[in-house]
Amino acid sequence: MLASTLLLIALLCGAVLIKVPYAEMSPGPTYNTLGEVDGEQVLSFPGKDIPKSAYGGNLNMTTVRVTGSEYRMDLFTALHGWLSDDDAVVPHEVLYPDDKSAEEVDQLNAEEFSQSQESAKAAALKALGEPVTARVVVQSVVDGGPSQGTLHAGDVIRSVDGERVRKPMQVADIVTRHEPGEKVRFAVVPADEVEAAQKDGRDIGEVEDEQVTVRTKKAPDDGRAIVGVQPGTTHTLPFEIDISLADVGGPSAGLMFALGIIDKLTPENKLTGGAFVAGTGTIDASGQVGPIGGIGMKTVAAHDKGAEYFLTPAENCSSALAHKPDGLTLVEVETLDDALGALGKIRDGGTADLPRCDS
Repeated sequence: MLASTLLLIALLCGAVLIKVPYAEMSPGPTYNTLGEVDGEQVLSFPGKDIPKSAYGGNLNMTTVRVTGSEYRMDLFTALHGWLSDDDAVVPHEVLYPDDKSAEEVDQLNAEEFSQSQESAKAAALKALGEPVTARVVVQSVVDGGPSQGTLHAGDVIRSVDGERVRKPMQVADIVTRHEPGEKVRFAVVPADEVEAAQKDGRDIGEVEDEQVTVRTKKAPDDGRAIVGVQPGTTHTLPFEIDISLADVGGPSAGLMFALGIIDKLTPENKLTGGAFVAGTGTIDASGQVGPIGGIGMKTVAAHDKGAEYFLTPAENCSSALAHKPDGLTLVEVETLDDALGALGKIRDGGTADLPRCDS
């Protein structure tokens, strides 16, 4: 008995002391896109008179809490996580790839969150029939790359080598026609001039562009010519929309931001009819809804907060069903129009006809 007791103690100590290469994901906080966080409206529209009737109801975005890059899990915690229905234990490199620093991962999450906001604004306003213009911009500049100090995040790219660009992928296509060391000509509207034009209410299309030359270098992986920028898309909107939410990253809030914007801009026709709706999903400017990670943790977080319905990307339905809390209805959506249609059924009491993940 003494030997068994000592062995058990040794095993328990080992489980606590032995570190394993895993990280943990668990249900994170949810945020009502129609409400406030730390006393500030999540969605606001400077310069527009939004009536008080637009404030209220629940269209909650959901998050996943993850352990930090420096966290080293012990075997006991890993075993507990594997046995838990609410948490997920995943290899450390899934959250923090070996080829990226923690700072690079954080930067990527921030960029994806920012892009999701831009796409949500564009998709929502298009759904409301508002004019929206897409523009190709410098999304980020590689530190120490050929473009550093010449091109800047937020610069609007009008043309490359005299060729008009309308999609981000065109920038790379034109650059890679060059040999490393050759120069590429950009026609851009600098970010500060873009911001000034927007504040003054001027059309960016009327702002004169600047000619910028960047010498390419050889990509370390395949030797192609690069200039060290990440192109993206931004949109010129008919009015300003502010999204205020700190300490959140990734692209998965896009759908709920878009629905929140539509809800607040149509106060005479509240989307939920008083129901508590939560959800998740990426969105692009055309309103297409895409899958996300951590769906099981997000459904648990939504249910714990009081949600009755959960808008679920179609590609996440099977995973969501495996972790569906009792009493939570999983509503399958592929587009923003699908989500609006489902909310109409919830609002009008036609929930029997909802496109459910288990249908």
